[in-house]
Amino acid sequence: MAKQKETNVMPRLHDVEKYMDEQVGIEESFDVGFRQFPIMGKKIDMYYVTGLVDTAYVIELMKELMEWEAEQPRTKKVFEGIYEHLVHQQVEIVESMDECITQLLSGLAVIFVEGEKKAFIIDVRSYPGRSPEEPDTEKVVRGSRDGYTENIIENTALTRRRIRDGRLRHEIIKSGTRSKTDICISYLKDVADPGLVKVVKEEVKNIEIDGLSMADKTVEEYIVKQGRNPFPMVRYTERPDVASSHLFEGHVLIMVDTTPSMIITPTTYFHHVQHAEEYRQSPVVGTFIRWIRFIGIFASIFLLPFWLLMVMEPSLLPQALAFVGPNEESSIPVVIQILLADIGIEFLRVAAIHTPTPLSTAMGLIAAVLIGQIAIDVGMFIPEVILYVSVAAIGTFSTPSYELSVANKMSRMVLVLLTAFFGVKGFVIGFTLYTLILANTKSLNTPYLWPLIPFNAQALMQILFRLSVPLTKVRPSIVHPQNNKRQP
Repeated sequence: MAKQKETNVMPRLHDVEKYMDEQVGIEESFDVGFRQFPIMGKKIDMYYVTGLVDTAYVIELMKELMEWEAEQPRTKKVFEGIYEHLVHQQVEIVESMDECITQLLSGLAVIFVEGEKKAFIIDVRSYPGRSPEEPDTEKVVRGSRDGYTENIIENTALTRRRIRDGRLRHEIIKSGTRSKTDICISYLKDVADPGLVKVVKEEVKNIEIDGLSMADKTVEEYIVKQGRNPFPMVRYTERPDVASSHLFEGHVLIMVDTTPSMIITPTTYFHHVQHAEEYRQSPVVGTFIRWIRFIGIFASIFLLPFWLLMVMEPSLLPQALAFVGPNEESSIPVVIQILLADIGIEFLRVAAIHTPTPLSTAMGLIAAVLIGQIAIDVGMFIPEVILYVSVAAIGTFSTPSYELSVANKMSRMVLVLLTAFFGVKGFVIGFTLYTLILANTKSLNTPYLWPLIPFNAQALMQILFRLSVPLTKVRPSIVHPQNNKRQP
């Protein structure tokens, strides 16, 4: 995309006003504020967006300038005098009108002085938003209750609160020719792999689009280029403690303004099956919770196709497990029942997202009592189908990563179809394809099944067991940290 030539700040305020009116519609947009007042015989123009600034700061700023004029001799230079007098946390001088407009629309105030080819940018931002609260998808029994918000300034502060290290870097990059969305690249300078940081920065800078209305998801699709692969290439989190933990390991975080979800790169399959609750309990309890979760995830993928295989090939079942097969006959094939029940649960999940909270209980009762029980009574489903589909659904809901749970659900349906068409061969082929797809997947050149493929015994032990923190002295090698030791 060809870069447009920048327009310098114009010394005549009449030209500035005309330019600002053309670019941001001072007369047309009611939320763009404009005030003009004289100081020492020179006109001063101030521009701001009313919904993005703290009104008290703007009023105080104008009051300070008026009071300063009364105290200063007329011989003093206005521009230099204003710069020396402004007592504010962030005052910047710029010479580009394009930069002025970008900062104005980001919530900063812009001040032009008659006869000067420079302008002041003053930070008076106060973004609308909610207070930090625990994210719904990552709740814990013990632990902090704060969570990231849609405000990128608050998000960097929440991370700084947990990592009080001068080597923590927050680098801002603007993306989107129209949206000018702030994207923050966060990493520990002496830990994160410089090559990884460089790749992430280049990918973000190369994003060419008019706007990032879907924020984090749009950035992810530009960075990892996922294509048809349904498995998540990055991990999302809304918890500052989880994000900080990954920064300590050597990962790079991508924060996008207007979204509470942080992007963690690079990630593997096993990053998506871990949860903060495991680290808020003792190592033994954490390991127990992790194994239960692993069983649930495994059941969400393979339980239904395996049970269907046993129904189709009862000779494979030992006599002690003969009860696994259906005890009732139905005119509808079992595979059709499984697919209908599975899709029905997906309907309920989608409906739950759009159902107001006061009505969610009623919807659950309708689903459980009316639909499920009546479907069995009329002979549409046999009880065993409802049982095994429900267990698989619970396993899906126990998957910490929502994106991985949906990908596993799609994989399960494909496995059911392969098993229905080809029997034992179809089940084996489906299992092999599932494994091969995961083994061939890479996220930013990171093997998706590490530490299983390629094999790393020490790292695999930390996946299978929640080790005590004093025993985890080495950072994961998959992120190629500059400093491998967590502790001296």
